Amino acid sequence: MKSFQQKRGFRNIIHSRPILALLGILVLIFAWSMIGFMNKMQMTIENRKIAEDKVAQLEEKKEKLSYDITRLKTDQGVEESIREKFGLAKEGEGLIIIIENKNKPAVKVASPKGFFSFLKNWLQL
Repeated sequence: MKSFQQKRGFRNIIHSRPILALLGILVLIFAWSMIGFMNKMQMTIENRKIAEDKVAQLEEKKEKLSYDITRLKTDQGVEESIREKFGLAKEGEGLIIIIENKNKPAVKVASPKGFFSFLKNWLQL
């Protein structure tokens, strides 16, 4: 019977209000830290996506640069590059230069065609 009363005393201590309040506070702290962890996890997922996009862009740039390097190793590629950068031409090739006409003809503004404009023009004659 003494053992039963000792167990009952232990239960009374565990079920007391201060101990239950302490356990409630611990549960709230745990829940708060889990919410913070979930927010950090979401940020990590977003940062990972950004990093993966950047890696994909860098891989595309690497492929383009590799293609440019292999093209520049050929004579035709070197020639194209020089022509683009410096605007050079081979012997015997002609060059066409297009110049805009600076003396543009004046454009007449058409007067509105209505009854009053007709009447005005007729009276001015």
